[in-house]
Amino acid sequence: MCAAKKGDLSPSEKELFDVITAGNVQEASRLLGCKDVRVNCLDEYGMTPLMHAAYKGKADMCQLLLRHGANVNCNQHEHGYTALMFSGLSGKTDITWMMLDAGAETDAVNSVGRTAAQMAAFVGQHDCVTVINNFFSRARLDYYTKVQGLEKEPKLPPKLAGPLHKIIMSTNLHPVKLVMLVKENPLLASPSSLDKCRRVVELICEKCMKQRDMNEVLAVKMHYIGCVLDKCASFLEHNRDQLDGLIKSLLKGRDEDGFPVFQEKFVRECVRKFPFCDATLLQQLVRSIAPVTVGDEPTALSVLTQAVTGQVGFMDAEFCTTCGEKGAQKRCSVCKTVLYCDQSCQKLHWFTHKKVCKKLHEQREQQQPAQNQAASEDTNEARESAQQH
Repeated sequence: MCAAKKGDLSPSEKELFDVITAGNVQEASRLLGCKDVRVNCLDEYGMTPLMHAAYKGKADMCQLLLRHGANVNCNQHEHGYTALMFSGLSGKTDITWMMLDAGAETDAVNSVGRTAAQMAAFVGQHDCVTVINNFFSRARLDYYTKVQGLEKEPKLPPKLAGPLHKIIMSTNLHPVKLVMLVKENPLLASPSSLDKCRRVVELICEKCMKQRDMNEVLAVKMHYIGCVLDKCASFLEHNRDQLDGLIKSLLKGRDEDGFPVFQEKFVRECVRKFPFCDATLLQQLVRSIAPVTVGDEPTALSVLTQAVTGQVGFMDAEFCTTCGEKGAQKRCSVCKTVLYCDQSCQKLHWFTHKKVCKKLHEQREQQQPAQNQAASEDTNEARESAQQH
């Protein structure tokens, strides 16, 4: 439990806060072994050592404090902030995930009624918002690995819980990325294993919609994951190329512009199959996707990703053309247009990109003079404005 009085610190506890600021994990470990050091002591503002470590982005320090019993949900801060709120403000997704995994409450609010996700969004830490909105504890999944009632065996074999949880926790909803996650784990490489995982995520989807505190966002995500798992299982029943063929079909672009038509239609079909037709989120998705011609923006994947992850500015970020991973920096050396996160993704996409690479290069060459002219005009305008003032 948190200490009762703010600022009531022993000399060693005061030293602990200084050590956390300095980031000295070894010294912090020594101090936490002292009898006069309480892991949940409060400074004059009501901040615990864990709050300080989370706000300063010290992941190793957070791990140490949690191992020593730090209360992740202490809310004695003068403005009602929690460690999860501070981790969101810091912008550190690994620390945010750590707080959630330790049992942080996502619906706790501060003195102005904001949750951790809302606070992170307010300061522009949208990656942390994504982590919070997509968190699903391993304990909730492990429930399905235990025999319930009259069952003779659990709905989910324990060995599949880890691989499935990794897929559920993914904030990248690109179908190629999800198929890659299936492919990389041998435990999932059979139709029967995938079918068991699919049935479990469908049960979670149903539970999200029927519980008192309905969670449409998580329900839609679980349904979508179930559709991807079902597609993988169906593919493996008729093919033996370890899902490579499915990945290629999702990546294959049409000849005129490289747009992945099959991928677009697949995501649209996943949305259409959502079983709870009255869901508000489903209606929002349909209104955003249905009027858009296949091949135009926004894509069904971008609309779905924004709805589920809560990412703001999704369309402006740079994503890998192959797997949708955020932060892609490797450009095709010829067209300079499409982005990849690494060479393996570039090689995987080349079979279809090579058909339009030259055309994209020519388009870029034609647009470059106009872009340079516009940039020059902006520069001259800014210079003239500066001179006038």
